Amino acid sequence: MEKLPEMSRQELEAMFGIDDLKKTRFAQELMAESKAEGEIEGKLKVIPGLLKKGFSVEEIAEILELEIEQVRQAIANLN
Repeated sequence: MEKLPEMSRQELEAMFGIDDLKKTRFAQELMAESKAEGEIEGKLKVIPGLLKKGFSVEEIAEILELEIEQVRQAIANLN
């Protein structure tokens, strides 16, 4: 177990098989996290356009199903 963090993806696939790895809870959680991060990233990219169209922070948060603070942070990062 101690050597697993040092192994490459190819070494792990050879050792366990790709299908076995995909079935692990760890891999499934990683895939779910990546998908969620990608969805949020996509939502954050449309915020500038919605701002230009005159939507408020609250409206943008509601439309994109984000927290108001997430929208505010994204706007702050634009500057």
